[in-house]
Amino acid sequence: MKTTVLDIDQFKSSSLLNDFYVNTFSEHFKTNKRLIFTPHSHNFYLCVLFTQGTGVHEIDFNSYNINPGKIFFLTPGQTHFWKFDSQPDGFIFFHSKEFYDMHYLAHKLRTFPFYYSYQNPPLLDLPQNDPEVNSKFQNLYREYIDSKSFRELKIVNIINDIYITLARMYTADVDIANYSHPNYLKILEQFEQHIEKYYDKQKLPKYYADKLNITTKHLNRIAKETVNKTTSQLISERVILEAKRLIVHSNSSLFSIAETLGFTDYAYFSRYFKTNTAMTPLEFRKRYVKE
Repeated sequence: MKTTVLDIDQFKSSSLLNDFYVNTFSEHFKTNKRLIFTPHSHNFYLCVLFTQGTGVHEIDFNSYNINPGKIFFLTPGQTHFWKFDSQPDGFIFFHSKEFYDMHYLAHKLRTFPFYYSYQNPPLLDLPQNDPEVNSKFQNLYREYIDSKSFRELKIVNIINDIYITLARMYTADVDIANYSHPNYLKILEQFEQHIEKYYDKQKLPKYYADKLNITTKHLNRIAKETVNKTTSQLISERVILEAKRLIVHSNSSLFSIAETLGFTDYAYFSRYFKTNTAMTPLEFRKRYVKE
């Protein structure tokens, strides 16, 4: 059994726009408590702005503090859940890849840095009650609940405006002059896509270099320059992430999980996991469940 994957239809009624959802976070929280408190993943892109509330947001086994002014971004497949210490509010919206791509044929979601690579942090800290950003989220919500003409087109444009504004803030401290060559970023994107597709079967850098028609040395150079990691690290991180998800969020045996991830020898899987996490799969399961 794998982690529960939530579909966008679980959050919206048939009268709303297809492949898109927006709400105040307080109302979303009240209506969907049974869905959002247990670890789950989505088949859609999600963005949430907190205007009040505190707590912890765990995303793929990394914990982030929730407070006013915090924005989180999630891509399809990421596992997460919320733990609140005080009543939250703000705005949340999510949409399918198709909803966005249908309107922007030459401009993809992965252009935005928070969706570009799973190596990039999934959050942004804004000044509390930032008026510009708050206004954009409020406008999106108002447009969503109204039934004016050209509603869908207006919503898509507001979303894009939000993403552009947040991308500028997200990259405000990036020195463009020292940024990686654009072609390197494109190859990194392709590399990550191949990892996502083949990580359970292929764990050697040479396989991915061959898929990209470049040398292993050049692929490693690209990984080091773009995210300061080796190709082996990027591959093993994806394997370990899926192992953690299955170890904690499924009822499968550790032996079965090893086989699912392409390890025919459980002892080797255990060593591989411990090398990357400093604990065995069993120790990780016991520690995490205990916490």
